[in-house]
Amino acid sequence: MELKRVVVTGLGALTPLGNTVPAYWDGLINGVSGAAPITHFDASKFKTQFACEVKGFDPHDFMDRKEARKVDPFVQYAIASTDEAVKDAALEFDKLDTNRIGVIWGSGIGGLKTFLDEVVTYAKGDGTPRFNPFFIPKMLVDIAPGHISMRHGLRGPNFSAVSACASATNAMIDAFNYIRMGMADVIITGGSEATVNEAGIGGFNAMHALSTRNDDPKTASRPFDKDRDGFVSGEGSGAIILESLEHALARGAKIYAEVAGGGMSADAYHITASHPEGLGAKLAMSKAITDANFTFSDVDYINVHGTSTPVGDISETKAIIDLFGEQAYKLNISSTKSMTGHLLGAAGAIEAIASILSVKNDIVPPTINHFTDDPQIDNNLNFTFNTAQKRVVNAALSNTFGFGGHNASIIVKKYHA
Repeated sequence: MELKRVVVTGLGALTPLGNTVPAYWDGLINGVSGAAPITHFDASKFKTQFACEVKGFDPHDFMDRKEARKVDPFVQYAIASTDEAVKDAALEFDKLDTNRIGVIWGSGIGGLKTFLDEVVTYAKGDGTPRFNPFFIPKMLVDIAPGHISMRHGLRGPNFSAVSACASATNAMIDAFNYIRMGMADVIITGGSEATVNEAGIGGFNAMHALSTRNDDPKTASRPFDKDRDGFVSGEGSGAIILESLEHALARGAKIYAEVAGGGMSADAYHITASHPEGLGAKLAMSKAITDANFTFSDVDYINVHGTSTPVGDISETKAIIDLFGEQAYKLNISSTKSMTGHLLGAAGAIEAIASILSVKNDIVPPTINHFTDDPQIDNNLNFTFNTAQKRVVNAALSNTFGFGGHNASIIVKKYHA
């Protein structure tokens, strides 16, 4: 089978840095932190009292009040970002074969807020089972692509990828494969997450996974810094329109970049900790490079998983050096989670957007909040600390790794006819 070329024709973003792609990109390039004290609930008794929340979002800008009540915030976020991406791609569905347009979406947890609210309401009651009739469909992870397809009348492949923090990247790789194998013409892909609530923050606190730097939230996410103490919870959504090149050219679509390859692996090591030598991360990156028919010198930038956890940052760095060898020192590396926090199942989507825009604009967003070198990390690598750097970015690799040992890497490159 001759595989089709797959390109990016539309982007949408709802993030802690801004509620559109231009606002998000501007925040990234200028090194803005999206962290602040939590406003979604009273966090005064929690170990962590801050997060990277979406700000100024009104679901009624995208749906009426009746519809908004029927969907969890993670679906509201998904609809907002996909609306932007569809408009950006100038998709006119009434002129296209919607049987060949699908939605493949990622979320690690789905409707956690819905689950929390319903269980709390029941627990406070007299034991009489009074549940919202939309309880189950609101919390299902797969309901996001379902709503997106119904919104636009899309009857192509439709499902969710669930692999914790690798979910959105797995969804994008699936979408890439469906299109290049000729099983769809266009797929809306990406991911969304909305876990800044009592259960999300409390649960990650119980695991000692979150930073507790309550006195200085904006500098709390500090990947590769000696004094990092955990990740910062984030929320939001990223949407990417993937399209076969021939379909994009036929309708005169603008093209941001081309998807070159994807790789997936498992650590087979621990439910939450990454492999200390980064074996799974190395394997996923290696598979992506092979899939793209690349050499190591073809990659210019790695948007790393880089969560700001003591163990994870070290293992990912080891994987990069072990795989790329001397070429590792010619790369730009950055963790945009230093600004956005960790969007869990949506992380891969907004970080892929950052990678796509780096390729498009030849600029690498920074890893902010670097104050002290970690002696356990090779600081001869270019982590793009604190300030964005201009360079030609012909290709960028984006890493995401999830609880359960799930690893996914995707590569985007400059489009050439």
